[in-house]
Amino acid sequence: MQTQPCPAPRLHVPWTENGEPRTALWLGEHAGNAPRRIVVVDDTLTADQAFQLANQGSHMLWRGDFHNARQLLDALARRVDKKKRSKASVTPQQAFNQHRLAQSRRARLLGSLLLPLDPGLQIPLRRAPDVQAACHAVLGEIDEAALLPLRVLQGILGAAEWRRKGVIIPALEQSIHVHYGVFSPIRGEYIDLVANAPLPDTRLAFDIGTGSGVLAAVLAQRGIQHVVATDVDERALACARENIERLGLADRVALERTDLFPEGRCGLIVCNPPWLPARPTSSIETAIYDPDNRMLAGFLSGLGQHLLPGGEGWLILSDLAEHLGLRDPGFLPQAIEAGGLKVLGRLDARPKHPKALDLSDPLHDARSAEVTTLWRLGRRDA
Repeated sequence: MQTQPCPAPRLHVPWTENGEPRTALWLGEHAGNAPRRIVVVDDTLTADQAFQLANQGSHMLWRGDFHNARQLLDALARRVDKKKRSKASVTPQQAFNQHRLAQSRRARLLGSLLLPLDPGLQIPLRRAPDVQAACHAVLGEIDEAALLPLRVLQGILGAAEWRRKGVIIPALEQSIHVHYGVFSPIRGEYIDLVANAPLPDTRLAFDIGTGSGVLAAVLAQRGIQHVVATDVDERALACARENIERLGLADRVALERTDLFPEGRCGLIVCNPPWLPARPTSSIETAIYDPDNRMLAGFLSGLGQHLLPGGEGWLILSDLAEHLGLRDPGFLPQAIEAGGLKVLGRLDARPKHPKALDLSDPLHDARSAEVTTLWRLGRRDA
């Protein structure tokens, strides 16, 4: 099934080239990071000059060889990522804030190298690859000249390859294929928890914030007769729909665009919300960052109203936020209590991702202590 492309934002950016005014459609992820000053550059630009321009807030429109643009971006990344000696010890929360600032600066600087796109999504540069199919799947029809950050293009091409190959999910014994802008289920511990937790006696389950659809698929394969999977993101719903159909589960999993819960009540409601209460800066980060614990609090406050008597809510949540000082340890038990809920049990898992073992990671201490928990919750009045 074809994914419905996300509509391209119709923001145009101006610049001057060869003494003539030009404009083009801006295809960066956000209007807020659109260029304010564009400098036309080519193969004669050095990495140091590019780094200086980027730090000054300029965007660089590349007119040289495509492969040289890739090499220049790599050289910029090396300069951005140059380690600075820490001057003082910091708290985990300070380390996280510094890490986020560094990530934001990195994204801003590396997003300053722009490529031209012709109508029809072809790159008019020497040795440029054919990116039409990959870009069309994400950007839709583009019938005018446009500008796209090289870093965004790399993300689109990388996502197209991951979508083609898929991610093997042992609990399904099959692959999940993830679209651009949808969180990839590469951290397997939360999937294993859902695959191994004891199922309540129910024919109907809700999967809240389904993303790629992986947890809805696991529930259906475990024997739940009907799963309603919800999300607010059209990209996620298109991705989940494609995965559910590929897995042969379309007759048992229904997809619905809604914020949190669908209508009705059921015996099992599963939610794996973003784990860190911080502001996302890109669409993919909405799967990681939950500003002010909004989704977590909304799930816990509304869960009891949608659970049948004797039903269970499964909250899959990492305690990384507590280790980083971003969420008070008392927040979760207080929110469970306020929602009229009780803890029926819990299953824990240690993270398996590489960052948990990376001693050079500025957040290593917190990551190494992280535990992911499946909280089995029930109504207190049941």
